[in-house]
Amino acid sequence: MAAPVKMPRRFDEELDELRHGLLHMAAMAETAVGKSVLSVVNRDNDLARDIIIDDINLNRMELDLEDRAFKLLALRQPLAADLRLIVASMRIATQLERIGDQAVNIAERAMELNNLPPLEVPIDLQVLSDIALGMVHTSIEAFVEQNPRLAIQVCQRDVEVDLLDDEYIQKLLNCMIKESRWVTRLHHFLIIVRNLERIADLATNIAENIVFIIEGRVIKHRCEEWMLATTPS
Repeated sequence: MAAPVKMPRRFDEELDELRHGLLHMAAMAETAVGKSVLSVVNRDNDLARDIIIDDINLNRMELDLEDRAFKLLALRQPLAADLRLIVASMRIATQLERIGDQAVNIAERAMELNNLPPLEVPIDLQVLSDIALGMVHTSIEAFVEQNPRLAIQVCQRDVEVDLLDDEYIQKLLNCMIKESRWVTRLHHFLIIVRNLERIADLATNIAENIVFIIEGRVIKHRCEEWMLATTPS
């Protein structure tokens, strides 16, 4: 007769399942953002529709992870690092679901733009997208490696995105002033830029939660201060 499985071992397995679920969700969110920008750049309505449909799966994954986390809290009564992991995992799942929502918003704008004549704009969406996606990827890498330094790098890159966002928005507004007949299409591009900036913000939120998991420190709004405090003299 097989020996019964010990409770601590099962708890570790449940935590691993939670981690793997987050990683799967993160991969889906990353893919959605990348495809959404391609649907704009390549004027691909089919790709845009796929993103909107796939978002249903991302929403379900968030609910599933949240349910798993609540059960772990209720049944296992975790302490210290395990407790932080479970609480932060729920927050991270929410941020990933919102990243998926931003991808859907971009895809919807792509479909609107693709029904209108193409327009050359004085911005490079791919540059902004690459930075925002890099932040999402690095935040998840920090989670996998349990590396707070990588998480801090994500927070620092958010400043770069904010500057680029301001630059792109100003260029689009200047175009609107000069070419009023382009206002509708330019407005779609303006919203897409804001969606990408929001994705970077959500990646920063994930990074802040990762530092909380590893160090038990709350660094929200205090990234630079925390970095200075942890730099060796």
